[in-house]
Amino acid sequence: MSKKVSITLDDEVLDFIDQSASNRSSFINDILWQEKRRIFMEELEDAYKDQANDPELQQEISVWDVTVGDGLDA
Repeated sequence: MSKKVSITLDDEVLDFIDQSASNRSSFINDILWQEKRRIFMEELEDAYKDQANDPELQQEISVWDVTVGDGLDA
């Protein structure tokens, strides 16, 4: 779903957009989706680092790593 909004841009920014794309809305939307993905990936990376530095979680993972292999024929 899309919504129409009104935003204010500096003249130089608008000139850049007009030189870079024929569809302002699509260009701005694409840039914002890229930024949203970048932020998500940073947060995900931080979460993985937190998990890697959590000794209790690492102990639990090591227990499950042993258990997962028990009795399975691969």
